[in-house]
Order: sequence, then C-alpha cells, then structure tokens
Amino acid sequence: MLPELLSALPLTLAIMFVALTAGFLVALLATALRVRRVPVISHLADLYVSYARSVPVVLQLFIAFYGLPVLGKLFGVPDLLSATGASMLGLSLYHGGYLSEVMRPAYLAVDRGQHEAADSLGYSFRQKMSRVIVPQALHIALPGYGNALIYMVHNVALVMYIGAADIMATSHLIMERDYNQYQFQTYLVLAVIYSIMCLITWSIVRFFEMRSPMYVPDSAPVKTPIMASA
Repeated sequence: MLPELLSALPLTLAIMFVALTAGFLVALLATALRVRRVPVISHLADLYVSYARSVPVVLQLFIAFYGLPVLGKLFGVPDLLSATGASMLGLSLYHGGYLSEVMRPAYLAVDRGQHEAADSLGYSFRQKMSRVIVPQALHIALPGYGNALIYMVHNVALVMYIGAADIMATSHLIMERDYNQYQFQTYLVLAVIYSIMCLITWSIVRFFEMRSPMYVPDSAPVKTPIMASA
C-alpha cells in the first residue's frame, strides 16, 4: 500500500505549502492591524482571529466548501471552488488566525526601550523593524510558530471530509478496496508518515532557532554574579 499512499503525498504537501504561505501573509496583515489599533478595522481583525481560533478546523473547511458557493450565488458568482481549493482556503484562514496570536505577543514582548533606542539613532520605521524589532520578535515567536506548523501537519488530514484526495482519503480508499482487512496496518503506515513529516518540520524550526543570534544552548552554564568581599 505504501506506493499508493506516497502517490497522494504531493497533493497533501501542496495543500500544506499553500496554506502555510497564504496563512503567514494573512497573519502578518492581521497582526499589523491589531497592533496599530486602526478604528473598526482592528476590531474586524480581532473578530477574524477569534473565529479562526474558536471554530473547529473541520467546520471551517465545511464553511469554505459548502458555505462560500451559497454566498457566491447571492452575488451571482459561479461556484468554481474545488475540494482542493476549499481545503487551501479553509486551512489558510485557520493558520492565519492562529499564527496571528503567535506574532502579536512576540512583537509586544520586545522591550519598549528597543523602539526608543532605534528612534534615537535616527532609524527609519523600515530600518527599525528589519534591524532591531523583527529579529528579536522572530526569536520569541519561533517555538510558537513551530507548534503552528505541526498543527498544520495534523489538520491537513481533515481535508478528506470535503473530498480532497490527500493521503488520508487515499488510505480509506485502499481499506475499502481490501474490504477493511488491513485497517491496523494502514493506520500504522499513516502514523509513520505523519510522524516523519512532523519530525522534518521540527528539525527545520530547530535549525533556525539554533542559528538565531539570541539563541542560548540548553547546556550553557549559568553565570552567577561574583559578590565583592566586605
């Protein structure tokens, strides 16, 4: 069964890649609006983040696949959204809302003095963000972002419920074809595949975390201050 499962892996990875990329861009926009506190628009961004974090992911996929065509009919827009497209859209909106709650605390965690120091040096807003604030915020956000990536690996398995032919849907087709004789073996192979995907994701996040200028190794000795003798 392994070759058949791996044949569906490219579609699974494509859905995941598009959702991660689009979700990251949506999270950047939502975070910027929530931090700057633009009247009305920031409240809409807060409402979106609350929706993405409160509604189960599978229900968000149902809304994207079944709800958007109904909404499109009200405006005379034809239904052109396939199951794969709805999967990408639903997961992108979920990931964007979840990731915004990782980015916003990371940005706010940077000490206010860092902003003031950059302003006193005459940095422009772009220079301040790229040279001072963003590197520190990225280091703070990396663990939470790694968790968001792993959650995406898990949640992409839900796209089978709206008809996307991902690796999970392919496994069910294989089991039905074999009259459910090898359910345990199939699920075990799936568990190994998803575990490898999560391990690769964690390794990539760990790679960037260890190369951050703010990284402190776990084995680094703790320096204690030397007290002056009386």
